[in-house]
Amino acid sequence: MNGWIGVDLDGTLVEYHQFVNATHIGKPIPEMVARVRKWLEMGIEVRIFTARVDGGTSALKLGDKHGELFKDQVPIRNAIDKFCMNQFGRALPITNEKDYGMMELWDDRAIQVIPNAGIRVDGQP
Repeated sequence: MNGWIGVDLDGTLVEYHQFVNATHIGKPIPEMVARVRKWLEMGIEVRIFTARVDGGTSALKLGDKHGELFKDQVPIRNAIDKFCMNQFGRALPITNEKDYGMMELWDDRAIQVIPNAGIRVDGQP
């Protein structure tokens, strides 16, 4: 299978209730961890999809004081890598960008629309 599946970190792969710090990773969500393990066993590339690796740019644009905490990417990526090693036995690619190889995005904030129609799949207005 060509392409990759993006899995949002906070609120999708791990619990997120409030901001703790830039390197805090919440408790794993068992259902999602199991799903990712299955994809990996099937040979599907999975990438962690998170705004944490945008260098704080999005937070700073919004005037969020926490944006400065995301500038140093090394400890953030190390924390995510450690989580992945513990849960999946390997580090997974980490990104905050979509590309044409992305087949799916699993995210707690996304709303799916019918391609080329702008209509929500769930029928809501």
